[in-house]
Amino acid sequence: MIYEMTMQVRVSGFEKGQHWYTTLLKREPDFIPHEGFAEWELLPGCWLQVAEGSPSQNSGPIRLGVVDIEEERKRVKEELGVENIVLHSREEVPVNWGTFSDPWGNRLGFFEYKSEDERNERIRVILGKTQ
Repeated sequence: MIYEMTMQVRVSGFEKGQHWYTTLLKREPDFIPHEGFAEWELLPGCWLQVAEGSPSQNSGPIRLGVVDIEEERKRVKEELGVENIVLHSREEVPVNWGTFSDPWGNRLGFFEYKSEDERNERIRVILGKTQ
C-alpha cells in the first residue's frame, strides 16, 4: 500500500534554493531536518524536498495545480525572474499547462483545470470533504 510520496529537486546553492522555493510556494518549509535539506508538505502526504547537490538532468517536470495559471505566471516572472512560460492546451486534455525551470535546471510547471466545477470537485476530494 502506498500512502505518501516525496519528490526531490537538488540545488547547488542551498540558501538561494531554499529562498527561491519559499517564494515559489509562498511559505516557509514545513520541516528542515538538517543543513542543506528542506521539505514542504504540498498536500497531505505529498512532500517536496529541496536538497543541496547536483541537479538531475532531464527529470520532471513537477507541475503544481493552481487556480489561475496566468496570475501565477505573472507572479513568478515578477518575483523570481522566470521567463518563457509558454502555456499549452489541447481539446481532449482537461487542463491548461506550462513548464519552466528553476535556476538550477530542475523542470517545474503549473496546470489549471479548464472547468471551475472540475477544479472545485478535485479540491473537495483531495481535502476529504464529503459535501
